[in-house]
Amino acid sequence: MSIRSVGVIGAGQMGTGIAHVFALSGYDVMLTDVAEDRLDMARERIAQGYDRLVEKDKLDAAGRDSALGRLQTTTDLTRLGPLDLIVESAVEDEKVKTRIFADLAPHLGDQTLLTSNTSSISITRLASATDRPERFMGLHFMNPVPVMQLVELIRGIATDDETFQIMKGVVAKLGKTAASAEDFPAFIVNRILLPMINEAIYTLYEGVGSVESIDKAMKLGTNHPMGPLALADFIGLDTCLSIMNVLHDGLADTKYRPCPLLVKYVEAGWLGRKAGRGFYDYRGEVPVPTR
Repeated sequence: MSIRSVGVIGAGQMGTGIAHVFALSGYDVMLTDVAEDRLDMARERIAQGYDRLVEKDKLDAAGRDSALGRLQTTTDLTRLGPLDLIVESAVEDEKVKTRIFADLAPHLGDQTLLTSNTSSISITRLASATDRPERFMGLHFMNPVPVMQLVELIRGIATDDETFQIMKGVVAKLGKTAASAEDFPAFIVNRILLPMINEAIYTLYEGVGSVESIDKAMKLGTNHPMGPLALADFIGLDTCLSIMNVLHDGLADTKYRPCPLLVKYVEAGWLGRKAGRGFYDYRGEVPVPTR
């Protein structure tokens, strides 16, 4: 099977980035969201991203225009049904994702492959709620999608080898590198990364160090490009909490218990960069630690 058309569900940061790379790689892309203004913003961000590539001589103007020409947007989810591949990138909520796939089911083509960009939810469980678990798998991009080279490929228990091989080829055509992960909570990257972030929040919670000192220590002491608390803000504290809850519930180990301070920030609506406040306050010229 040759993948030519791709539907992307969700015009948030991840969905926009996924649409960006697929259109740039020659696929016909249809991006959908429930809000028209989010789609307009997504298309504008994608256009700006292509313009930056032109400025850096990584893309010519004709290539930019061609990629934008392959990108369509719609608020009608059912229009994605006949496409060759669908990448779900909605909010990290299993009930929402399951409902999306249920709404799509009557409109899917026989050939359509289904994938989810979930960062932590069971692929086997999501697939079992569809009519094609053998043609369903996890396609987990890293953030920001246009920059990060890794894509985790996660097979559910029913995913057949043809689906896996097709998606492995798609990742290669995108110019990215695939890492195969088993269907365990949070897969590989987030299974390792989020407990580290959660421990950094515990370190702050217990008064071992301030926001500034924790991030400085990890940047200079371990050569990380970004401190764990700044990274948490970048990911979104609600997303961090969601993944920690999946780990805690799925593995039943107290070492994955979300830090109470993380829970408090999410309850306050301080979700990080996207909300203007998290472990840093982003409302001024320069981010300022909130603790």
